[in-house]
Amino acid sequence: MSRGYTIAIGGAEERLRDPAILGRFVEVCGGREARIAIIPTASRLSDTGPRYERVFDALGVSLIRVLPLATRADCDDPRWLKRVDRADGVFFTGGNQLKLSTTIGGTGLAELIRRRNLEDGLHVAGTSAGAAILSEHMIAFGDEGSTPRADSVTLAPGLGLAPEFIIDQHFRQRDRLGRLLTAIAYNPRLIGIGLDEDTAAFIAPHQTLTVRGSGAITVVDGTDLEYSSMDSSHEHDPVCMLNARVHILTEGASFDASSGRAQPPPVPRDDTDSAREAAS
Repeated sequence: MSRGYTIAIGGAEERLRDPAILGRFVEVCGGREARIAIIPTASRLSDTGPRYERVFDALGVSLIRVLPLATRADCDDPRWLKRVDRADGVFFTGGNQLKLSTTIGGTGLAELIRRRNLEDGLHVAGTSAGAAILSEHMIAFGDEGSTPRADSVTLAPGLGLAPEFIIDQHFRQRDRLGRLLTAIAYNPRLIGIGLDEDTAAFIAPHQTLTVRGSGAITVVDGTDLEYSSMDSSHEHDPVCMLNARVHILTEGASFDASSGRAQPPPVPRDDTDSAREAAS
């Protein structure tokens, strides 16, 4: 089989009235026949897993399992590895991404998810903290504000499912442009994606992302960065960055990581105008 989708959700996604993002995740996983494993490890709330279980049940998913992975030993337990090995999709809930990474990082579960996503068509989605851990270099925490500053972000290892990207969430709502720019200044090879709430990046196997949801995704492409003062900036100093490209993508727009090209949403077809053109 081929590589699976990686789906990063900015948090606070609509779950009840019109759960378009989660519904699309279910479609990608196989629709009503999908088998989905929910991993609520990032959350400290005991009802997080069951709440998502009810959402996926309402979407018609035939088999849903909440994996109670509280310790690193749990992440090497054959019972839970078997569940992931049989799943079509894995869903990471929100919470604290450091709690998630320090619990599952380097375990058999992390290796199984990486291998199956790369080789066996496993689709992996995460919301909020669950989105942050999908990248190779994870934003653990940082400051708010629009200006990049030398000490405004702390990075930690993620799962590496989207190695071309570094992901931030609750983006516009929590004013996180500066910390994403700082992360790109550290490593201009990466492409930053800032996810608004109720907005998702569906990253296809060929590493093209497509936007779904009511907000926007801010793409910061540092691959052609001409200059960064990160190496000479002191603590709290603003960082100078030249030729970092920024795209704002809304529903239906896309970005190809291999070419660096962004595409606007498809132009909606107006049947009235088409009929007029045909008659003229």
